Amino acid sequence: MKTTQPNFNIFLIFILLFPFILNAQEATVRGFVYEEGSGEPAIFSNVYLQGTTYGASTDNNGYYLISRIPPGEYLLIVTYLGFDTIQIPVTLQPSMIINKNFSLKESSIKLETVEINAERIEARTETKTSVVKVTPKDIKQIPSVGGQADFAQYLQVVPGVIFTGDQGGQFYVRGGSPIQNKVILDGMTIYNPFHSIGLFSVLETDVIRSADVYTGGFNAEYGGRISSIMDITYKDGNKKRFSGAVGASTFGARALLEGPLSKQKSPESGSASFILSYKGSYLEQTSKSLYSYVDEDGLPFNFNDFYGKISLNSGNGSKVSFFGFSFNDKVNNYNAISSYGWNSFGGGVNFVVIPGKSPILIEGVFAYSQYESNISSTALNQKRSLINGFNGGLDFTYFLGKNSLKYGVELEGYRTEYEFSMITGGRKTNLTENTTQLGLYVKYKAIVGKFIIEPGFRLQWYASLSEISPEPRLSIKYNVTDRFRLKFAGGMYTQNFIAATSDRDVVNLFYGFLSGPENLPSTYDGKDLKTKLQKSDHLILGTEIDLGRYINLNIEGYYKYYPQLTNINRFKLFNEGDAPPGTPETQVKDFIVEKGDAYGLDLS
Repeated sequence: MKTTQPNFNIFLIFILLFPFILNAQEATVRGFVYEEGSGEPAIFSNVYLQGTTYGASTDNNGYYLISRIPPGEYLLIVTYLGFDTIQIPVTLQPSMIINKNFSLKESSIKLETVEINAERIEARTETKTSVVKVTPKDIKQIPSVGGQADFAQYLQVVPGVIFTGDQGGQFYVRGGSPIQNKVILDGMTIYNPFHSIGLFSVLETDVIRSADVYTGGFNAEYGGRISSIMDITYKDGNKKRFSGAVGASTFGARALLEGPLSKQKSPESGSASFILSYKGSYLEQTSKSLYSYVDEDGLPFNFNDFYGKISLNSGNGSKVSFFGFSFNDKVNNYNAISSYGWNSFGGGVNFVVIPGKSPILIEGVFAYSQYESNISSTALNQKRSLINGFNGGLDFTYFLGKNSLKYGVELEGYRTEYEFSMITGGRKTNLTENTTQLGLYVKYKAIVGKFIIEPGFRLQWYASLSEISPEPRLSIKYNVTDRFRLKFAGGMYTQNFIAATSDRDVVNLFYGFLSGPENLPSTYDGKDLKTKLQKSDHLILGTEIDLGRYINLNIEGYYKYYPQLTNINRFKLFNEGDAPPGTPETQVKDFIVEKGDAYGLDLS
């Protein structure tokens, strides 16, 4: 490892200094677009210069940037579904960077064609392979259980996602197991986003700003998992006025409160806001009378979820947010389970910085979270799993006209504990591991004629295993016509986590975490093991067809190859020194090593 450390230092210095190496004489227009009523970002709104090909869509922060514009006089136009269009003249000089923030007023006339055109523009300018963008509006359009629209219920209609049912809340994505899925909330890792009654998640629908669900082929900004990514962003809270909501059903209750600590008086003024949410279940009480046909003793599923955020915004759009959460879940006396529960809490800070003299966007996060679960059964078996740790990262996006360069660094540190005891047999297992992993990545997006090309590369370092993993990624789209598009995505992925239970148990309330074993043997089942990491390779081919104004057809064929998977060995009967001669490895080893593949076709 000593010989590779300088390479990391050189690469890190390069990606941090790269924006300042580049220089251009063209002008730049940038800023933020907000909804006037709440001060929340107007995400995915369109900002463009009339009569030109220069334009951009706002991101999850409401930020846009149009760079490499020739000097001259232009008309800047902002459009957003359900809001009045804004038009302002701008005069640009060489090397000029101007900031223009906007507040959009809600329109009394709903223009569906605006939404359709915005979606079509995004389809022609983004690769969008194996990703589903989810908003609260989408979630509420799905028939809900118990009168509560929930993210967990929406996921069940996402192509490639399979749920275990109403117990356990585990989800499988295109053949990958739950441990291979990564969930990110405001940049912070969430280890278990679903409750024991799998119809509900820890996420509050009305607080979600946007959610991106990557079912495969995700690019270099994401790492540490080999199957899927869910990246959720919460709102900052109303910057203009106080508002709230309460709701109740036969399953549970919810409450939401948000408002300004310092009001946003104009798009260029600073502000401070907060948002608080609560969601809880009283199903154990109501089910005895309302759902006695399921179980006359009631359904003993209980949970409580709390989330809070404070956001401080500057006049130029830079901001910092402080957030925290506490989620818990409990099941009592259900089937063969005498007690099961988990608790999760965490907090952190994320920020967005807009430098004054450079067409770059800087984003960062530092967070800590913990997840602990316990289960005991009537057979006197007891299990406990704990994982806690921090994650921090910096992301830099440099805009180069229609193209963009994104690069960054991510540092994560974890501690895992796993305890298993079988009192009747006297068998006990205690495993504790500490691990650190560092990821460096770079991704470039280029629009060349009818092609959209996004090559990426990630370098992942696993300290506890003393391994470095180079991971190339690539995503391509070809616009055959305005209504017909071909796309491709692929990449290599690794991870260090394994499940504390067997993935062959489809319904399993208990789901613990283990770090990848450092003592994995060099050979298993007569084959050499060249790595201790779990790995997967993704290959995705697809097409998008606009069949009409309101109908879009998306077809994706996928193939995932898993050259190495590590699982805890539930068939172990002997310690290595106590096993009789000729005993199979599956009865001696702590872990089993497997390989496999998954393939299929998704339509939406």
